[in-house]
Amino acid sequence: MRLGIVGMLPGDFRTFGRSHFEAIRALGFTGAGFHLPGDLASDITKEDIERCRMLFIDYEIELVQMGIGYAECLFHPDTEVRDHAVDKIVRTVPIGAELNAHYVLIRPGSMNPEGSWTPHRENLTTDAWSRFLDTLGQITPGLAEHDVTIVMETHLVSILKNPEACRQMVEMVGSTHLRLVLDYVNHFETLKQVFENRARLDHIFEEMGPCAPVMHVKDITLGKGLVLHIEEAAAGTGELDLEYCFQAWQNLYPEGYGLIEHLPPDLIPQAAENTRAIASAAGIPIH
Repeated sequence: MRLGIVGMLPGDFRTFGRSHFEAIRALGFTGAGFHLPGDLASDITKEDIERCRMLFIDYEIELVQMGIGYAECLFHPDTEVRDHAVDKIVRTVPIGAELNAHYVLIRPGSMNPEGSWTPHRENLTTDAWSRFLDTLGQITPGLAEHDVTIVMETHLVSILKNPEACRQMVEMVGSTHLRLVLDYVNHFETLKQVFENRARLDHIFEEMGPCAPVMHVKDITLGKGLVLHIEEAAAGTGELDLEYCFQAWQNLYPEGYGLIEHLPPDLIPQAAENTRAIASAAGIPIH
């Protein structure tokens, strides 16, 4: 297993400095990721790309995941909205290729105007699914030309509402250049699943694992509100049996990256230490 970080590099890679990479190396990470706003793609020059690429090379850090930022929904009923998203993705993919990114990350979006990871009943219709597949069919044909693999981020509030839907998307699109992110925390729906999490992890890995070559490392805590709150947390601070989880990942991708994400800077060192300790207890080397 290899360990990387998302959250220590700003979105616009033209602002990267050596101090960013020195901080990443100081914590022992060998990989990193960032989210480039899709609107910036047309402003990026070859010189910008070469400078960024050399920073990763100089510090021997892999660019594991380059996300593309956009607000549009990939299954919106307005074709112009979908076309805007497709244009941003298609323009940004070659940048990821030139930066030697392992994966370019995208998200499905939501019909809820409050944000990509907010629920809406129209996310779950058959018409939305058809539009979603049509949009992906416009994105995937050009990926082989650039030798880029896109990974789709998923969540239970999205159109990719469960592991079965995630696997179905990959199978129906039928492109070897479209895969998933194994963000296992995003597919816990009930208290029973959290408390008996080995069984849920087994199901997530069985359905999604073979087509999810990068993992997001995190844990689950339960909120104290009067309704169910399943919240993500730093590894080693919650309910999940992460030794079991990491063993499942190691069995699938012994050289695959787990990426720590969604943490404020002051919590990243402890999350990295916890992750290494859990992996060590499971007999898994991290490099």
